[in-house]
Amino acid sequence: MGNSIDHTTVDTVSGLQVRAVSVDEVEEWSRALNFGFLRPDAGLASDLLRRRFEPGRMLAGFDGERQIATFRSFDAELTVPGGAVVPADAITNVTVSSTHRRRGVLSTMMRRDLAAAAERGSAVAILIAAEYNIYGRFGFGPATRGGGWNIDLRRSGGPREGLPGVPGGRIDFVTMAELRELGSDLHERWRRTQPGAIDRDAVWWERHVGEIRVPGDDFKEPFAALHRDADGTVTGLVTYRITNKWDHACPDCTLVVDEFIALDLPTAVELWRLVLSVDWVSRVDVRKLGPSDPLPLLLQDPRAATPHEDNSDMMWLRLLDVEAAFAARTYGAPGRVVLEVDDKFGYASGRWALEADEDGTGRCVRTTDDADIALGASQLGSLYLGAETASKLASAALITELRPGAAAAADLLLGTSAQAWTPTEF
Repeated sequence: MGNSIDHTTVDTVSGLQVRAVSVDEVEEWSRALNFGFLRPDAGLASDLLRRRFEPGRMLAGFDGERQIATFRSFDAELTVPGGAVVPADAITNVTVSSTHRRRGVLSTMMRRDLAAAAERGSAVAILIAAEYNIYGRFGFGPATRGGGWNIDLRRSGGPREGLPGVPGGRIDFVTMAELRELGSDLHERWRRTQPGAIDRDAVWWERHVGEIRVPGDDFKEPFAALHRDADGTVTGLVTYRITNKWDHACPDCTLVVDEFIALDLPTAVELWRLVLSVDWVSRVDVRKLGPSDPLPLLLQDPRAATPHEDNSDMMWLRLLDVEAAFAARTYGAPGRVVLEVDDKFGYASGRWALEADEDGTGRCVRTTDDADIALGASQLGSLYLGAETASKLASAALITELRPGAAAAADLLLGTSAQAWTPTEF
């Protein structure tokens, strides 16, 4: 990795300028961010943004002295299939004023950030797309899905009998300070077991336990419970809120689960027994749960759980260093498939041999062999963590199978036991 990035560079596009902002310009940047997100009356989060300020990582589009676009990125660690982590460029706070759209400002900010990220050694770039049709043209593809369930407790019958528990384990409600300290350590252990998960910094935890308040936050202290095994080691957590409702003097409350982390099935069972047995609650709304989570099957009547309305794409990903990214993950079966990738930004362009060995290790290296599959950079991003299968993309005419059976072969190679997911918004 080099150190040649010049944070003072000014790019000009359509008579507008794009450059990094200074610490002194963060307050105006915060104001432009609010305006771009259609909340001009919101207060400024300048203090929080200054804490997260990194030279060159907070960009703005300028019309004269006025900021009309915002863009920020930060370094993150992304867990990939097999438990390894790769360095990721996490992009957020992207806005362009409605008065300055279609003038190349977003493209200029994106190209600038991706070039800097590649130079730093980021294997991938990630973001959460507010609108579906924006980021595909920059090589991003949907890489994780959200998940959740609505459970009718009157119908569910609670957890099944005979499920594994934790002998000698216990669950305790904790304070927000304890949640920040112990929950942070638990999340660090858990995220390395979940493909698609990213790390959380201290500021993230301070904000989510209410130690930091910024305008627009509607923080209300939740119930927070930690599970410990017989040795006292924290193995799970749940946070939830209760919406208090009574119908003709009868309780009809909904319990809303905001976070649920368990290192193993017995811990999960113990936490779900707590959640599904709270007095006065008739419905449980689980907002964030991985698509591979077995929750409905833990109920006596799985039909009592219906999919949450927000079960859609969440994190998007694009490859910056194909060889490093694919060498880091493990593979579901041995084999070889040759990919012809069209990447307008150039990072993944070319012909690549994706190969895996019997032990699950693999690589993706340049080759001159005939291609088996033709695809774009955004589709490669969707395949990388296993969010989509090559067969499904081919059936939707999003990739082209050049050799019969190649898509099925790619699916075997890239297969994972747990679907990619992250509960962390950024």
